[in-house]
Amino acid sequence: MTTSRRPAPLFSDELGTPAEMAADGRAASRNLGLQGRLERAAQAAVNPAPSLRFDDYPDEVGKREIRVSDAAARIANALHLHLD
Repeated sequence: MTTSRRPAPLFSDELGTPAEMAADGRAASRNLGLQGRLERAAQAAVNPAPSLRFDDYPDEVGKREIRVSDAAARIANALHLHLD
């Protein structure tokens, strides 16, 4: 007994041409805002490496000031955390 079933279509039958898929990829990256990231990556690839010499870095680097708001201090005190 034989059945006359047609073979299921293959996934590859639905694919476009390589040129169409490349155009789709470019359009998707443009819509997702990836062009800037790719350009930055390309620029970083050709920039010289940062210096490893100690003399090329500043001697003293200022530290940021950390401010604790009154609300954060109240919460910390309620939790018995000490933010001095």
